[in-house]
Amino acid sequence: MEPLFEELRAKAVACRQRIILPESTEPRTLRAADRLTADAVADIIFIGNRDEIMAKAHELGLTHLDGVRVIDPTDAATIEPYAQLFCELRKSKGITIEEARKQAANPLYLGCLLIKNGDADGQVAGAQNTTGNVLRAAFQVLKTAPGIKVVSGAFIMLLPQGSPYGERDIMVFADCAVLPNPNAEELAQIAVSTEKTARDLAGIDPKVAMLSFSTKGSAKHDNVDKVVEATRLAREMNPAMKIDGELQADAALVPSVGASKAPGSDIAGYANVLVFPDLGVGNIAYKLVQRLGGATAVGPVLQGLAAPVNDLSRGCNDEDIYKTVILTCNQAINKA
Repeated sequence: MEPLFEELRAKAVACRQRIILPESTEPRTLRAADRLTADAVADIIFIGNRDEIMAKAHELGLTHLDGVRVIDPTDAATIEPYAQLFCELRKSKGITIEEARKQAANPLYLGCLLIKNGDADGQVAGAQNTTGNVLRAAFQVLKTAPGIKVVSGAFIMLLPQGSPYGERDIMVFADCAVLPNPNAEELAQIAVSTEKTARDLAGIDPKVAMLSFSTKGSAKHDNVDKVVEATRLAREMNPAMKIDGELQADAALVPSVGASKAPGSDIAGYANVLVFPDLGVGNIAYKLVQRLGGATAVGPVLQGLAAPVNDLSRGCNDEDIYKTVILTCNQAINKA
């Protein structure tokens, strides 16, 4: 594994977290769980029928899962406290206890209810479920972190060794996965969340550039104004954050260009966290850096939730799940 993940795995092993894998009979998930258990990375919690899970695990030749905790969502006595909790959480929406019991039996919701009740620390899903389903459960049960109203998706970009950009050949990009067209307040919250992700997970000293097609007033447009206002709001939210904007990408990354276009800026030319003005730009940018620049894109890491829940691509492999659990463990560690 990459050096960053070796560091994060060591932290996870030293401070074991309880991570729910609700897609409990999915082969990639089971293989990742077997490895996570063997490596003592996390205490895995499955949601499902123990006999079915273990039969599938044995069919796959897995040997480390017999002692893993399993919660059966069809056991009415087990589910009832979580149904009551969900009913209380959603009472303003008029939910009945019968509806709450039905939702609490859904593994995605049950996993989030376990976290909400203090019985688990994080959840990883999406190998079989859509992003919308994974996020909906997290929104309804866990909600967002204090001071944050939006969830966003960051990518930790592992650049080729010896890259002139970033810190330790690492940069962090956001939002590349969730919010299509954030307003200034939402963009500010994305910046604050991404700064925390960069510090807690990427292990770098975040220098945040709020990107635009303009640098320091070189162009006039409502979209530029949005970035300027977002930068101001982000500074208000976290006065200690190192942030500047609006900056063009070259001004953010290249010292000579930064000195020319944004003289006096501590960020211009040295940014290692890039916050994009909208999802289209962010998603395109990370894929271009990945494909043309040879970077490894790790994520998306969901940020802004009150507790860590991360979404997998349905095309993920065992290694993706293994690494996502490591990231989720470290989010939980830093939350505590």
